Amino acid sequence: MEDLLPQIANVGFPVVLSMYLLVRIEGKLEVLSTAINDLAKAILGSQ
Repeated sequence: MEDLLPQIANVGFPVVLSMYLLVRIEGKLEVLSTAINDLAKAILGSQ
């Protein structure tokens, strides 16, 4: 039991940090994807 708590602390922080960063990046990827689709429509519409 004494070895378990430090392992959870060592592994838990990177997992939480990774999840936080993935959630932040997901929102930015959605915005970027929408912008790319809008650009493609604008390019096709101007031809």
